Amino acid sequence: MKGSTMVKFSALMAVPFIMVLGNSMLIPVLPEMKAAMHLTQLQNSLIITAFSVPAGIAIALAGFLSDRYSRKVVIVPSLVIYGLGGLIAGIGALLLQQSAYGIVLTGRVVQGLGAAGTAFVALALAGDIFTSNERAKALGLMETSNGLGKVLSPILGSLLGLIAWYAPFFLFTLLCIPAAAGVWFLVKEPRKEGAKPSAGEYYSKVLSVFKEKTGSLLASFFAGTMVLFLLFGVLFYFSEILEKEYNIDGLPKGFIIAVPVLVMSLTSYFTGKSLTKRQNFIKTAVWLGLGIEAASLAAPSLFKNNWFLFVAIAIMGLGSGLALPALNTLITSSTRKQQRGMVTSAYGSVRFFGVAAGPPLFGLLMNGGRPVVLLTAAALALSAALAAFFFIKPADMKAKGDKGDPPSQEDKASHPSRQAFRPLGEENEGGRSPLR
Repeated sequence: MKGSTMVKFSALMAVPFIMVLGNSMLIPVLPEMKAAMHLTQLQNSLIITAFSVPAGIAIALAGFLSDRYSRKVVIVPSLVIYGLGGLIAGIGALLLQQSAYGIVLTGRVVQGLGAAGTAFVALALAGDIFTSNERAKALGLMETSNGLGKVLSPILGSLLGLIAWYAPFFLFTLLCIPAAAGVWFLVKEPRKEGAKPSAGEYYSKVLSVFKEKTGSLLASFFAGTMVLFLLFGVLFYFSEILEKEYNIDGLPKGFIIAVPVLVMSLTSYFTGKSLTKRQNFIKTAVWLGLGIEAASLAAPSLFKNNWFLFVAIAIMGLGSGLALPALNTLITSSTRKQQRGMVTSAYGSVRFFGVAAGPPLFGLLMNGGRPVVLLTAAALALSAALAAFFFIKPADMKAKGDKGDPPSQEDKASHPSRQAFRPLGEENEGGRSPLR
């Protein structure tokens, strides 16, 4: 990818990076929030849930609007709302301190509503811009950006937590404004051709996609939900262990939590790159990744050594990094761009619910001890792996015109070498994709 092209694509990659900070950056400071606002374990976990549930509900509307009007017209205001929510939570906490729980939850709800129109609409936009095999590499980079956010977020959260437990909220605002400007001015969205269908026609086409590909889509949705549910649940559990049993807090805890997510991010990058040339590996990457998660979570249930648990969680990150880019490629390739926003947003919705459910449910499981926590998590990972193995059919998940056939007029109009990231006045040699 040429330098100017990479700068423009980086504007799009910034969207999932910022979105993932919404929860991951707060995990290291949750114990401080709990102490400062005198919260119960359940109330503390709801700081994560208050972000994820509104996002999961509103994301369907964001997907519809992005299909009907424009991806950018949804992404940019959503980033602004996301930043505003952080400002509400931060100012409320600064002024009210130990009585701030209600206003913090309000700010988190606003953030969640903004997050609904960010990462997965950006994923749909990347799917519009890149076609065929290049899509896997682009989506691998998007998932890598998401993973990089997960890597840096506990470190950033820990560093800002040294200033004050509410300091991370202000960072959202500082990051969202330049990201919104970058998407608006640097990313050129492929134009929509033809007349807009009526709402009835639109939903009929969306439902037909789900009807034709029910087994593959449901298995993919379940797999994506489990990956995020397990990731945030296990990290929440491990954060509590570090705090209570080892008195590890602040920046050291941030670095420790970042390690398994770094493994996931690096694996996502190489998986996306590999899938560009090995499309037949997509299904294998999903069930193998979840199988690795199941094995890595089951093994430490037999031992009390917490550092063995840490190694197992890092291996779980490897499994997540295998599965997520493959799932992104399957979902975004399952439909043409007229319905892609809704389908990818529906996928994003279940992922948000997975994130929302992870911390509170793991908090409840912790009452039963380590074997209950880890064996339950391993069983869920195994069930998702089996569902992927038996029900995902990659051939059925490809939209018409996306199987290597000659591109349609619509595809030609939206191909990245002709429109989206081409520097002004510069032609790509031989019609090559800008990712090459």
